[in-house]
Amino acid sequence: MTNSSPAGPIIALFAAIGRIAVGWLAAVGRTALFGVQTLRRGLTPPYYPNKLFEQLAHIGWFSLPVVGLTAVFTGAALAQQTFTAGTRFNATSTVPAIVVIGIVRELGPVLVGLMVAGRVSSAMAAELGTMRVTEQLDALTTLRTDPYRYLIAPRLLACVIALPLMVLVANAIGIFGGYLIAVYKLGFNATGYLRVTRQFLEWSDFGMALVKAGVFGFFIALMGCYHGFRAGGGAAGVGEATRDAVVSAFILILVSNLLITVMAFG
Repeated sequence: MTNSSPAGPIIALFAAIGRIAVGWLAAVGRTALFGVQTLRRGLTPPYYPNKLFEQLAHIGWFSLPVVGLTAVFTGAALAQQTFTAGTRFNATSTVPAIVVIGIVRELGPVLVGLMVAGRVSSAMAAELGTMRVTEQLDALTTLRTDPYRYLIAPRLLACVIALPLMVLVANAIGIFGGYLIAVYKLGFNATGYLRVTRQFLEWSDFGMALVKAGVFGFFIALMGCYHGFRAGGGAAGVGEATRDAVVSAFILILVSNLLITVMAFG
């Protein structure tokens, strides 16, 4: 009868951690190669402007209702919470500044990114995954149509264009939501509230919001297209691709938001 080595469980633990790390690095590498290949092919003709405008409408225009609702209620809730906290320290006058800075720098880009990721990234993964399992992507290749140029590049470009525009709209709506709750419920003077808002809002804040939005848009489209393009195994595989696309897009949005914020203010 042999005795097991005391180091056996420790070695098994490190082996499991190593497998997870290697698998994660391999996934990052595959995603990066997919993105580079999409950019390389998308920058060369033929181009498909009709597909680009179709995706702009789908990603941008049809996402505005949910983005607007999210922004207005977030701005109103932020104003109420800031006022409630400010009453404890006699600092209620900071409500306009905190609302405009919080919406423009952080909440606007992040919430728009998350809402659009939940709506758009999942739709891209489901659509491309269905095309993969039904061999429509193979049929495009047989017909000498590059799926990267025809399907993926227009989605990627449309998402990078649409996200900054939606963030600008969401920022305006979110600030307006804070204005409504502050003026009509909390008793702020309308002219004074707008004056303080303009005083604390700088062009660099808009620049940061647009940079974040462009990065978020790239990750949203990349994750949706990547997981959909690699889907397999029938309906179950399409479902897994849709789930993985949304989760990975959420993670990349939150991580990149932190990195951009730290680089800008660190």
